[in-house]
Amino acid sequence: MASSGTTERKFGMFTGVFTPTLLTIVGVIMYVRLGWVVGNAGLGGALVVMGLALVITICTGLSLSSIASNRRLGAGGPYAIISKALGFEVGGSIGLPLYLSRPLGVAMYVFGFREGWLWIFPTHNPLVVDLVVFVLLFGLAVISANLAFRVQFAIMGIIVLSIGAILASPITFQPQADIVWWGQFRGFPETGFSGTTFWVVFAVFFPATTGILAGANMSGELKDPRRSIPRGTLWAIALSAVIYVVVAFWVARAGTPDELMGNYTLIIDRSLWPPAVLAGLLGATFSSALASAVGGPRILMAMAENRLLPKSEWLARKTAGGEPRNAVLLTAALSLGCLMMRDLNAIAPLVTMFFLITYLVINLVLLIEGSLHLVSFRPSLVVPRLVPLVGVVGCMLCMFIVNPMFSLIALAVVATTYITIARRKGIVSQGEDVRSGMFVALAEWAAIRVTKLGVENVRAWKPNLLVPLEHPTRIERKLPLLVDLCSPEGSIKLLGLSTAHPKEELRPRLEDLDHAFGREGLFCTWSLVDSATYTAGILTGLQALQSAFFKPNVLFLTLPDEQERYDEFREIIVQAQRDDVGVLFLGRHPTMDLGKEQVINLWLRPHEAEDWDPDAAFEHNNLDLILLIGYRLARRWKAQLNLITVVDDERECAAAEAFLKEIADVTRMPEAAQCQVMTGTFIECCAAAPQSDLDIMGLQPNPDFDWMGRMIDKTRSSCLFVADSGGESARA
Repeated sequence: MASSGTTERKFGMFTGVFTPTLLTIVGVIMYVRLGWVVGNAGLGGALVVMGLALVITICTGLSLSSIASNRRLGAGGPYAIISKALGFEVGGSIGLPLYLSRPLGVAMYVFGFREGWLWIFPTHNPLVVDLVVFVLLFGLAVISANLAFRVQFAIMGIIVLSIGAILASPITFQPQADIVWWGQFRGFPETGFSGTTFWVVFAVFFPATTGILAGANMSGELKDPRRSIPRGTLWAIALSAVIYVVVAFWVARAGTPDELMGNYTLIIDRSLWPPAVLAGLLGATFSSALASAVGGPRILMAMAENRLLPKSEWLARKTAGGEPRNAVLLTAALSLGCLMMRDLNAIAPLVTMFFLITYLVINLVLLIEGSLHLVSFRPSLVVPRLVPLVGVVGCMLCMFIVNPMFSLIALAVVATTYITIARRKGIVSQGEDVRSGMFVALAEWAAIRVTKLGVENVRAWKPNLLVPLEHPTRIERKLPLLVDLCSPEGSIKLLGLSTAHPKEELRPRLEDLDHAFGREGLFCTWSLVDSATYTAGILTGLQALQSAFFKPNVLFLTLPDEQERYDEFREIIVQAQRDDVGVLFLGRHPTMDLGKEQVINLWLRPHEAEDWDPDAAFEHNNLDLILLIGYRLARRWKAQLNLITVVDDERECAAAEAFLKEIADVTRMPEAAQCQVMTGTFIECCAAAPQSDLDIMGLQPNPDFDWMGRMIDKTRSSCLFVADSGGESARA
């Protein structure tokens, strides 16, 4: 990294944005393909093609400019825009393919330069020409971006001279020629291809518009990107549009449709001074390649600074002058590999698709941020939401109309990159993107509609546990069980009680626990309550959280160690039931703990003796939460599930067994679940039941904690005592 004492060169609007953007747009398409476009489509058709491309370009340019005017982007251009709005995962999934298109672009522009060079010197070796241009390009990029921009000033002068040579041709001053306004779309004569459609012509022309990001790529090295990017980009789009329209009118007068389609160098041949136009072609291809060679490494470096890539520390390293030397070297190696392929025609459409996807997402970012009405989004350049909407729709339609296959391939590459980055460890969210705003807006929309319905959907029930903590270190043994109870879609609310420890000491411990649950893929939040007693703290938390939309529905407690606390725990249970919150009491076996997590016993009982009606049992007992918790743990542990009930008289065994089987059927328990009827007293049956790793049974309305402790001894396993909340249903 550059030391803090060094001063990096910063560029202004004209040097850093306007010049590279204009030179990349006014490129090889204008010199060797615009005639073919006019010959196929006619002047009117060509203007429609250019107009459609210009609409997408202007919408994207305005969206890019509006976003850039709202915040200081930092390095990375489009990657910085997307990642700061939608997160590093989305930014990287777009930025990496866009970066990889830069070495491909370098190779394509070098090939274009070589074709012009060989037109002058047909005896030169094509590979040698490619390699010499390659060395010049990356020699400039490695030495300094400032030197590369100085070279672009010279190229701009050459291009201005070439346009002057075109427009000063005698053709410009001849009487009005017969202009063909709508062409026949006949195709490429040298290949015999016929039936060229409007969209094929559009696909040939559209790469001319993919240069609008050239200046934005330098966002990290601009003096004032908030002002330079909007001004430089929009002025470059406007001037290039005028140039293309003027040259299109000139081309329509310069030859017949057959001549325009059959001679790609007609603009050169019929200009006032062909060498100047040829120099413009060489300069345009060289400047476009140089923009890719300079801008691509900046995207790579920005992603490396966010640790999205392997060897990120090496790729993010800069020289004392602020040059991303290592990123440039890697880009050079990839570009050389592309040059050695010798033919990129099969891959070239993919480059256009990556640009279209990038344009689409930039428009989408503005559409989202503008729709959320966040106070943080107050750009200097305000754009109506119709602009990004047209950009999104236009990009999507063009992708699939022009080339559906390459569109799907490009989307697959983006999706694969997203999944890879999302799974990469060590990526820390910057906390500045708008995803939280999107989710909050969606949650608010859903909350309003659920509130209007006025009902709780038992089919959507999931465990949202409230876990009170006086001593956060004591939860470490329970953490795996809590994860198993709530995964994958449940949540945990940690309630810190400052009864034994001050809040300043509890806060970092709660944050650590929050992160620990997060690493397990479980949603967790926490809060602190000032309380003189354990009971008062829990009751305060329960009452306060009842007004929350995503309120906890199950209170998770552990058996008290001291008899002096029995009464306060009974008070907590009563209040939880009043607030329609279920209760889980965990009693851990001192030696067995949760054993091998292979067998779970569910103890079910009828509503009254000799009343084996399942409906009555569900109505009055705690069957719902017992069955739901048992099923979730059995699925998580891949454990054997035993449904057990107890009878005093063997003559009730048949009815009791039917009772269990019907419960298993209506609650859709796994087929491997075993139904077992035991005869005797409940305590005797607990001792004789199949050995389990966890026994789950109902919690009494007025719990006898000493009896609960005896159950742990009798079952020789940890026990979970359960009370329904009334908001769940195992039969739903």
